[in-house]
Amino acid sequence: MAKEGVTRRLAAILATDVVGYSRLMSVDEAGTLARMTAHLDEIFKPAIAEHQGHVVKTTGDGLLAEFASAVEAVECAVQIQTSMADRAEDEPEDRRVVFRIGINLGDIIIQDGDIFGDGVNVAARIEALADPGGVFLSQSVADQIAGKLDTPLEDLGKHEVKNIPKPVHVFRMLLDGAKPGQPFAKAAKPKPQGRIWAISAAAIAAASIAAVVLWPSPPTQPEKTAPAPLVKSSVKQVGKPSVAILPFVNMSGDKEQEYFSDGMTEDLITDLSKVSALMVIARTSTFAYKGKVDDIRTIAKELNVRYVVEGSVRKAGGKVRITAQLIDAETGKHLWADRYDRNFKDVFALQDEVLGKIVAALKVTLTPVEKKRMARPLTTSPDAYDLYLKGLRQESFFTKNGNLESRKLFERAIELDPGFASAYAHLAQAHDNAVVGDWSVDKAADYKLALILAEKAVVLDPDLPYARWGLSRVLAHQNFDDRAFAEMKKAIELNPNYAGAYAYMTFLYIRAGRAEEGLPSIEKAMRMNPGFPFWYYHALAMVQFALERFEAAAANLEKAVERNPNVTWLRTFLAASYANMGNQGDAEWQVEELRAQGYKKSVDEIIESTHFRFPAYKKLFSDGLRKAGLK
Repeated sequence: MAKEGVTRRLAAILATDVVGYSRLMSVDEAGTLARMTAHLDEIFKPAIAEHQGHVVKTTGDGLLAEFASAVEAVECAVQIQTSMADRAEDEPEDRRVVFRIGINLGDIIIQDGDIFGDGVNVAARIEALADPGGVFLSQSVADQIAGKLDTPLEDLGKHEVKNIPKPVHVFRMLLDGAKPGQPFAKAAKPKPQGRIWAISAAAIAAASIAAVVLWPSPPTQPEKTAPAPLVKSSVKQVGKPSVAILPFVNMSGDKEQEYFSDGMTEDLITDLSKVSALMVIARTSTFAYKGKVDDIRTIAKELNVRYVVEGSVRKAGGKVRITAQLIDAETGKHLWADRYDRNFKDVFALQDEVLGKIVAALKVTLTPVEKKRMARPLTTSPDAYDLYLKGLRQESFFTKNGNLESRKLFERAIELDPGFASAYAHLAQAHDNAVVGDWSVDKAADYKLALILAEKAVVLDPDLPYARWGLSRVLAHQNFDDRAFAEMKKAIELNPNYAGAYAYMTFLYIRAGRAEEGLPSIEKAMRMNPGFPFWYYHALAMVQFALERFEAAAANLEKAVERNPNVTWLRTFLAASYANMGNQGDAEWQVEELRAQGYKKSVDEIIESTHFRFPAYKKLFSDGLRKAGLK
C-alpha cells in the first residue's frame, strides 16, 4: 500500500546541467547566471511544454523534467541542443553556456511536488556522462524510440555508475555534426590493483617518465608497459578511405638494421598522413602488430580500416629491396603489389614511388599543395638519412642514454646536411626531453637551445608538420601559450591525420581555460590512434576533471595507472578525482601509494607543474588534493 502523499509511476526523465559551470561562474558570475536563465526560459521550458513535459525543478546549473512519453522526451532534447548550438554561434567561446542531457525511462516516486527513485538517479548519472552539447540515453529509452526517430544512436555499452547497483547501458545520439566511434569514458568505480613493491625493469622505465608532469612524452616514445587495448567502434569508418600501414619486416638478417625498416615505415605513415583525402591510422596503433602474424581482416577490423599496407625491407651492401602490397580487407583482394631493388643512394626516389603507387591504387587525388609537400625529400643525403633513422631509434627509448645517443646522431646528420629540417626538429626535442626526463645538467641552457633548434627547423621547412608540433611543445614548456597554439594548429593544417597534434592540443585548451573544446580534440586523436599511448587517458581525464566529471576522470586515470603504476603525477590526479567525487577511501589509498613511492611534493608544487593554469581548474585540483590528504 502506497504511503499517504506518495505516488509511483513510469516516466521519462530528462536531466540537464551546464558543462564547466564553476569555470563560467569564476569568469563572469552575473553574466553566466543571466545567460543560463535566458536559455532555460527561452529554449528549455518552451520546448518541454511543446512536447507535453513539465519542469519538476531547476537546480543551480540545470533542471529536471518529466515526460509521459520517451519519444517526446528525446525529441525535446534534440530540439533543445539544436537551438543551443545555433545560439552558441553568437556567443564568445570563453563565456558560452553549454548543456549536456541524459534521459532515462523508469519508475519514479512523486512526493510533495518532487520526484525521486532509481528512474531519476539513472537519468542524472547518464547526464553526467554525456558529451558537452550531447544527449545520452538509457537502454529503456533507446528501446522505446527504435524506428520512430531519424537521429541515429551509437551503442556505448554498459557502464557502472555511482550508487546504481547494476551497470547502465548507455547510448549516444549522433546529432548534427557528431561522428560515431568516439571513445567513451566509462565512469566506473575503479578497484585498486594492490600495492606495488617489486620494481621491474619496466617499472623503472616508467618511473623515468614520472618527471613528465608539465607535458607528456612525445608520440614517438614506445609504451614501457603493455600497449593500450584498441578502442573499438561498432560503426565503420565512412567517407574518407581508411588505411593502416603495418610495420615493414626487417629481412636483412641483422637485428641492427631494425631501425631502418621501422624508419621507412614511419616515414611512409607520415607522408601518407599528409593526404587530406585519406584517414591514416597513427604509428602507435599499427606498431602494436610488430612481430605478430595476424590475419589481415582481423587487423583491419580491430583498427576499423578498410585498407592495409604491409611489406618488408632488406638493406645490405649499399642496396635496398622493398616489397609492399595494398590489400582491401573487406574483399581480401590485392589492389597493388610490387618489389623494388635500388641502390641505397636512390632510397628517397624509392619512397616516393611506393607512396605514389599507394595513392594511385586508392584512387585519391592530391591537391597541388600536397603534391608539392610530398615531392620534397627530408634530406638529399642518404648517409644523413641513415644517421637520422638511428637517432629516431635511440630517441624512442626515452632514457638518459638514449637521449644522449640520439643527440649525437642528429648532430652528425646535420653536419652532413645543414638543411635537414627534420633532424633539427628532433634534436630540439632531445634537448627539451632532457629537461622533461630530468636528465639535464643545465635546464636553462637545454630549454634555450631547444627553442633555437625548433625555430631553425621551421625556418628550414615551414611545411614540416613535426617541426611545427615540436616548436609548439617547446613553446608551451616555456609558457609561450599563444604561439604554442598557433604552431599546433599549423601542424594539424599541414597533416590532417596528426593524432599526436590533436592530443596535445587538448592540453593547450586546458591551459587556456577552454576544456570543453579539448574534448573533441582528444576524442579525435583516439579515433585516429586506437592503440593510443597512456597519456591520451591523462589528457581525456584532465578535460573531464576540469568539466567536473570526476567519475569519468577517475575511470580513465585508473586505466593509465594500471599501465604505468609508478608514474606519480597520474596518482595525484586520481586522488583528487576520488576526493572530489566523495570517494575518500580510494583518495587516501592513492596518497598512501604516493608516499610509499617516496613522493614528497606539496600541493602548491603539484599545481605549479600541471597544465591547470586557469584559476577555476586550479582550485578544483587544489581542493581535491587537500581533501585527499596532501598538504
